[in-house]
Amino acid sequence: MDVSARPTIIQRRIAIAALICVTAFAVIGFRLFDIMVLSGGYVRHRGVAPPITTRADLLDRHGELLARDLPVHDLYAQPHFLVHKRRAVRELAKETGAGVQRLTRIFASHHRYVLVERQISPDAQARVMSLGLPGLEFQPSYKRYYPQGGTAQIVLGHTDGNGRGISGLELGLNKMLEGGLPGKDGVRLSLDMRVQYALAQEIEAAREEFTARAAGGIVINVDTGEVLALVNLPDSAPGVPNYGANPYRDRMADSDYELGSVFKIFSFAMALSEHTITPDTTFPIPKALKVGRFYIHDADPMPPVMTARDILAQSSNVGTSQIVLRSGAVKQKAFLAKLGLLSPVKSQLPETARPLYPSDWGQIETATIGFGQGISITPLSYAHAAAEVVNGGRALNITFLRHPQDARGKQLIPRSVSLEMRSLLRNVVVNGTGKTANIPGYDVGGKTGSAQVAGPDGRYLHGPLRTSFCGIFPIDHPRYLLFVLLDQPHGTKKTFGLILSDFTAVPMAGRIIARIAPLLGLVPQLPPATDGVETAAKDAQGNP
Repeated sequence: MDVSARPTIIQRRIAIAALICVTAFAVIGFRLFDIMVLSGGYVRHRGVAPPITTRADLLDRHGELLARDLPVHDLYAQPHFLVHKRRAVRELAKETGAGVQRLTRIFASHHRYVLVERQISPDAQARVMSLGLPGLEFQPSYKRYYPQGGTAQIVLGHTDGNGRGISGLELGLNKMLEGGLPGKDGVRLSLDMRVQYALAQEIEAAREEFTARAAGGIVINVDTGEVLALVNLPDSAPGVPNYGANPYRDRMADSDYELGSVFKIFSFAMALSEHTITPDTTFPIPKALKVGRFYIHDADPMPPVMTARDILAQSSNVGTSQIVLRSGAVKQKAFLAKLGLLSPVKSQLPETARPLYPSDWGQIETATIGFGQGISITPLSYAHAAAEVVNGGRALNITFLRHPQDARGKQLIPRSVSLEMRSLLRNVVVNGTGKTANIPGYDVGGKTGSAQVAGPDGRYLHGPLRTSFCGIFPIDHPRYLLFVLLDQPHGTKKTFGLILSDFTAVPMAGRIIARIAPLLGLVPQLPPATDGVETAAKDAQGNP
């Protein structure tokens, strides 16, 4: 036996030391794996802060702050330092809003560092520190704040706990906002908060007056495509009654509605473009118009003969049906598609809805779509197409970014038709169903709408209506379009129980235009006073 081959004492000691080192490194490696991988989402290594990213500010068109990241802290805990864990769970849940069950579960785990709550405010941080609990750590973070409250919250949207946009413009503009510097790199939106406030106040007042299920409104610039205001009610603001409606739904951009007679704008624009009518073309108006095996009626009695101009002003379904049937289904579908009404409207808002229209587009569908029943679109899509009709007949892109330059595109309908439509819409407000929106000095034009509401089985409900008004001002040189909607309003003593658009949506629209037109820099053009006549100028000045 070769004794020299045996390991020496020194060699054995070296081997033992090496084994100890390998074992120690293995334990450390396993622990690092446990902390960094197995405990992901709950654990953070002490003293190692994650990279902090911030978002750019959101500003309205005048620089008013709408959203900003502000410094806050994420709270972490080392459960093994907590002697009375039940008490710690109870107190931390109360001061931070963290869930009791989650804290109980993670405090009972073997993790050394666990997340208690993200993005706690300075006040909450002070309250937590006053508890005197051991093993708590605060890591710097940022939280998105919206100083304007709920006025524009649905359109602005929200971010998640990691600072990423999850809805509204926060999501639609996510790439533009990521990596910004709060207070320095602001993104200017097209929204005008002065107009937004006025629109929201008047719509909420009308919604409460008529106890409407929901309501909303849009103001856009018909030349630039900028959305100056977009209101959804109910919204998520505290104290706003919802009457059973979803307070987080963007109804103006993401809900389809059969809008009723406001849709007649497109029927008349098509007929004028196809040269199937002139404003003075006359039509017989029977009490009921038979189309196939169906009968079409008017909501109110109409004269036996009417001109096209009066058919629009008095909103006759029977007359409008005769007008659109002159063009037919194929041309009607092509015309609506050209205005963008058969596809979702494109903008920076990710929330959108596809329009709903019949696959079998026959004669009766042509007639009913002519007066806004049988086709469902979003209010934003409607406002977009109506703006194209009155802005000279040119294509428009809807935008929520400030872009004050004229952005009209190719010609969609003849300019002469657009000019004629302005005259017809002015007549609706002066001599037709839109009289209560005739604000002195601003020459408003527009169209009323009172649509039946379909029930769960697809049949129209008896009684409920969806009322709306599309107003353009000033109509001779259009700059702004206002669209308002009341979903299932109820009559009042003041309206003698009536709920048609001219008793509900139109007066609201008149009040809105009177408030926002001066904010938008429009100077009222009042006619000169005449002897013996009470003029609009005196009315506007409040004189007897």
